Amino acid sequence: MSSPANEKICYADCFSGISGDMFLGALLHCGLDRELLLNDIDKLGLEEIEFSVVNEKESSISCCRVLIRSRRKQELRTLPVIINKLEKSGLDDSICSKAAAVFTAIAEAEARIHNMPVEKVHFHEIGAVDTIIDVVGTLAGLHHLSVSTLYASPLPMGRGFVNCSHGKIPLPAPAVTELLHDIPVYGVNIQQELVTPTGAALLKVLAGDFGPMPPMTISATGYGGGSHVLPDNQPNLLRLVIGYGRQVKESQEVLVIETNLDDWNPETFPFLCEKLFSEKALDVSLTPILMKKGRPGYSLQVICHPSGGPGIKNTILRETTSIGLRFRKESRQTMPRKTVSIATPWGAIKAKKVQGPDRPVIYPEYEECRKIALKNNVTLQEVYDSVRCGKEGSS
Repeated sequence: MSSPANEKICYADCFSGISGDMFLGALLHCGLDRELLLNDIDKLGLEEIEFSVVNEKESSISCCRVLIRSRRKQELRTLPVIINKLEKSGLDDSICSKAAAVFTAIAEAEARIHNMPVEKVHFHEIGAVDTIIDVVGTLAGLHHLSVSTLYASPLPMGRGFVNCSHGKIPLPAPAVTELLHDIPVYGVNIQQELVTPTGAALLKVLAGDFGPMPPMTISATGYGGGSHVLPDNQPNLLRLVIGYGRQVKESQEVLVIETNLDDWNPETFPFLCEKLFSEKALDVSLTPILMKKGRPGYSLQVICHPSGGPGIKNTILRETTSIGLRFRKESRQTMPRKTVSIATPWGAIKAKKVQGPDRPVIYPEYEECRKIALKNNVTLQEVYDSVRCGKEGSS
């Protein structure tokens, strides 16, 4: 995970899970102005609401715990009713559109579970006042804190059962597992709900990526307290880390994609390379291997940024005989580099200047040197030697 330099980002460290009220409490602990938040909540027109924030300590860590109560019987709202309320609220358009996406995600998950149309879903989890305030308040908080991108850790999945308006349901809640398709999770031996449908929906809609903390310069850290006591004195907290993204070129996370091929014509490898590099592959390699039944084959490996993974996977499956791929994320360290212009007897030639551990090293670029060698009827090695010994011009 990486972000453009100076972009304000937020990392949700969900070591004990996430819920809407924990998210909102953590934003308040990060410095969200309470009056700005209450002003946005008032725009929703929710009557007879008690909203309070309690500053507490959990495992000696200070945190904010949000308490929301309604002084009258809850109204069970449907998705169209909630979206209509958002559209008439006067809230910032970005807050309204993202809130609508969060509520729609929850409604779609519930519709799949109960096998009914989305617009007919009529249940406590989406219509409850506290859920509406948690979602809108969280989005308003990220907006007022000028957070551009949210990242999150993988999510812990508790076990057991919980009672809700539908009766007793297993944990993780069915809506949670529906919402967390394609999102990394891991099981923990805790007989409690750690990730709520609201928390899952917020991350599904808002999170740009899941994994370790991205490179950043930290400006604020906040903790939001949950409503349950966890076993073994585990703090029931959500930690938000807010800061400014940093581009750390020398340390990156890359995606490694591999496949073994035993019935593929290697003559097409140059064409495959062109296609893969056009999809922003960082490196492509082909290694001869001996496969099952003694048949010779090849191991194809492609390294790319995680964002380029889908296109590169499709290219491999389309351009080779592969019927399956292996892929994993790895850390990569590279040395700082830049393109420079080197003066030679045949004119300026572009080369790569790499800052090594002890000194900078000039690396000739093959294609550049090849053109010069052919044009001037000299050997490629002569051009290489001239570049390595030449004087650097403007970069």
